[in-house]
Amino acid sequence: MTIEPSAVDLDSRTAVGPEAEGGSAPSGADGRLLVIIPAWNEEETLPDVIAEVRRTGPQWDILVVNDCSRDQTSVLAHRAGVTVLDLPINLGVGGAMRAGYKYAQRHGYDYTVQLDADGQHDPAAIPDLLAAAGAGSNIVIGARFAGKGDYRARGPRQWSMRFLAAILSRLTGVKLTDTTSGFKLCDRRAIGLFAVDYPAEYLGDTLEALVIAHRAGLSVAQAPVAMRPRAGGSPSHSPLKAAVFLGRAFFALLIALSRPTRRLARSIP
Repeated sequence: MTIEPSAVDLDSRTAVGPEAEGGSAPSGADGRLLVIIPAWNEEETLPDVIAEVRRTGPQWDILVVNDCSRDQTSVLAHRAGVTVLDLPINLGVGGAMRAGYKYAQRHGYDYTVQLDADGQHDPAAIPDLLAAAGAGSNIVIGARFAGKGDYRARGPRQWSMRFLAAILSRLTGVKLTDTTSGFKLCDRRAIGLFAVDYPAEYLGDTLEALVIAHRAGLSVAQAPVAMRPRAGGSPSHSPLKAAVFLGRAFFALLIALSRPTRRLARSIP
C-alpha cells in the first residue's frame, strides 16, 4: 500500500524547532529562505551539514525531514536546534521533499533549497542559485557537468544522464546538463506546486518534477556547482546498479511525459 506524503501530519506536534513558530528574519533582499534537508540514516554527516549551512547563511532557516531513520538522525537534528519533521514511515526523497514543501508553503517562505544530508551539496553555492532565481527563474538546478567541479559519471549512468538532459532541454527550451541533480532552489510558485504535486517515485523527484513544473508554466534554469564526495554513510544506490538506473530513468521520463497537463496547471495557487 502506498501512503501519500499528504497523509503526514504537519502540525506543531510533528514539526519541532525554533522555526516552527513562524520562521526567521528575511534572508537577504530576495526574501525568506528555507533549507530543506531530507535525511534517512545520516547520523554520520548530518551534524556537520547543519553546521556548515549555519556558517554559510546564518540568516537561513533549516528544516530536517527525518524519513523514518533507524539511527540517531532525528536525535542529532533536534540536538542541533533546527526544526525537525519526523515522518512516521519511510517515504523516500520525493515524499520527504513534498512534506518539506508543504511546511514551507504553510510558513510563507519565499524560497526553498533542497540540500542532501550526506555533504555532497555545498551550501556556499546557494547564493548562486538565488542569483539565477533573481533573474526570473522559478526553479534553479545546481548542475554538475556545467563547467564547474570535476564530478564525472561513467558508463550507462553517463549515457542516460546525457540523453535525459537532451530530452528535457528540448522540452523546456533551456539547455540543461544535469536533470537528475537533487540540489534545487524553488520560488513561491514552485513551492505551491510541489506542495500538492511532487512525485515520490524513484527519480520522479528530479526528472518528473521538472516536467510537472514546465507543464504548469514555470521556468527552469541551472547554475553550475561543484559536487563533493559523500562525507559518510552509505549511498542510496550502488554503482553496480548503473544499468538499472538507465532503464528506470527512461521509465520515469515516460511516466512524466504521459501525465495530464490540465490538473498540473490548477495546482499552483
